[in-house]
Parts: sequence; C-alpha cells; structure tokens
Amino acid sequence: MPDAGASSRKTSDKKSALSGSWLQRHFTESDSGRSLKYRLFLPSAAVKNSAGIPLVIMLHGCQQYADQFVIGTGMNALAESRGYAVVYPEQSPGVQSRRCWRWYDAVTQRGGADAALIAHLIREVVALYPIDPQRVYACGISAGAAMAHILALQYPELVAAVGMHCGPVFGACRGAAGGIRVMQHGGIHVEVPIDDILNKRASTRPMPAILISGDNDQVVRAINAHQLERQFLRLNQAWQPLAKETVTKEFGRSSSAKGRKRRMLIRDYRSGRKLLLRSIEIEGLGHAWSGGDDSIAYHAKGPNASRLMLDFFSRHSSS
Repeated sequence: MPDAGASSRKTSDKKSALSGSWLQRHFTESDSGRSLKYRLFLPSAAVKNSAGIPLVIMLHGCQQYADQFVIGTGMNALAESRGYAVVYPEQSPGVQSRRCWRWYDAVTQRGGADAALIAHLIREVVALYPIDPQRVYACGISAGAAMAHILALQYPELVAAVGMHCGPVFGACRGAAGGIRVMQHGGIHVEVPIDDILNKRASTRPMPAILISGDNDQVVRAINAHQLERQFLRLNQAWQPLAKETVTKEFGRSSSAKGRKRRMLIRDYRSGRKLLLRSIEIEGLGHAWSGGDDSIAYHAKGPNASRLMLDFFSRHSSS
C-alpha cells in the first residue's frame, strides 16, 4: 500500500559525528517470541543525568529503514543538543512486506500486534537506560504516525505526548484496502472511535498532540489532518474546554524565480496557558518530513518538523 518511505536502504557516516552513543539492538517479547530490531541514540548527557532523560520513539513510514529515517529527519543532532534519547523501531519485511506498521489492522488498533510489541519495547528501553518514564514521546510519519497515535490512545500510561506527520485518521478501517481508502478520503463518524476509547478509560489524563501536514500531500490527503484535529479535540475536551488561536507564518525565500514565500498555518488549542493541541499545515508540502534531508526520499525542505516536535514535547510530561 502506498505510504511514506524510500525505495532503497541508505547508510551515512553523519550520525557517527555526534558525541552521543549510537546503538543497534534487538528486542524479543518473552511470552510470544515476536522480535523487533531497533536503533537507539543516547545523548552524551545521558551519563550525567541521574534523574533520567526524555525519550522519543521515532516510527518510520512504509519502505523505510530506521537508518534512512535517522538521516532524513536529522533528529539525532537535535536530540544530542537537547539531551533526548531516541529509539527507532524497524518493522520487519517478514511481518509486512513493505515494512509498514499495520495501523489499518483491527487488532493493532485495539492495542495488540505491532502496537503491543512497540509498547513492550518502550518498557524495556525505559528499564535498561536512564530514561525518565514521565517524558516518553511517540511520533512518526504516515504509517508510523498512525502507529504513534495508536500507542498514545491504547497505552497512555507510556506516552506523555504524541506527534503525527502526514498521518491518517484513526479507527476508520479494518484492513489494508480500507487503509488506502482512508488515506485518500478520510473516515466517516471519526469521533466514534475516540468515544469508544473514552468509554473504556474515562479517568485517564488528556493526550497532548502535535499534527503536521502538507496541503499538497497526495498520499495521505489533507482531510485526514482535519479529521485528526477533530479526534484530538474530542479526546482532550472530554476533560476541559480548549480555546483556539490561529497564526500564519511565512518561510522560505522570496525571489523572482521562486515567487512569494510560502505559508505555515498553525492552529493552537489551549486549556488556560497549557498547549494541548497544535495543528500545523505547511503550504506546498507533499508526503514528506518537512525540514528533512531532501536527498532521502520522502523528506523535504521546509519548516523543521523535528524541531517543531521537540519544542512541543518539551512542554509536556505525564506527571
């Protein structure tokens, strides 16, 4: 099925120039025997911080490898500068031939299958390394964004905030064919899956979220971003009303050759002074991680999505 990704594996020495540790690991679930490869970046600050450092879970799109997502997003360099650890789980082609996280699967949407495996991986990383369990954040692109959303909804005790880039709406399909339909047309009655979540655990806390999308995305069309905004409003307004603020910012260079600067539309929703939902729509951006290394497929020049994610995450903890 179409989604974010690149057609071939690429490697680079860029990551080795950082002063943190870059580790390759393998996680096996004890009860089921399911396994998952992952890469882990530990910043140099990890050895100095006895209180624990924040952790970001970065979930790639279809046909991507963890190393490609590392290089394309530039997340490790930012993580080193801010003292964040980063985990990059990698879907096995033996599980899904295009290496897609199976967000469209009903069992996964209920918190099983891929979602359960990643949740167990998060618990292991938090237990093995100097991670603050109150500052664990899930984000990704496309299929990875959808998986981050599922983790946030089904494992809110593990995730302090979630970031979705070019992600499809939740709970609107039950299979791969339905997933393609959702990416192109969105869902129907999109608040209903959120109501189902709320009915199961009415005492849980709100879930802060940042949504990033491009208005020229032909793979996961803009209707999904708008419906995700409605879903997170439904989720968070179950606890308190949110006030909306809209800001437009320009980016890029104006020239006779390239015309006017492009625009980034930001919709913020706050409870008092607390920012719970930020939705960003980037003019001219297709199905790509904004501000990434555009030599890697499905990464593009533009506002730096990695920085936008970390700026948002830094505001939140689950305590």
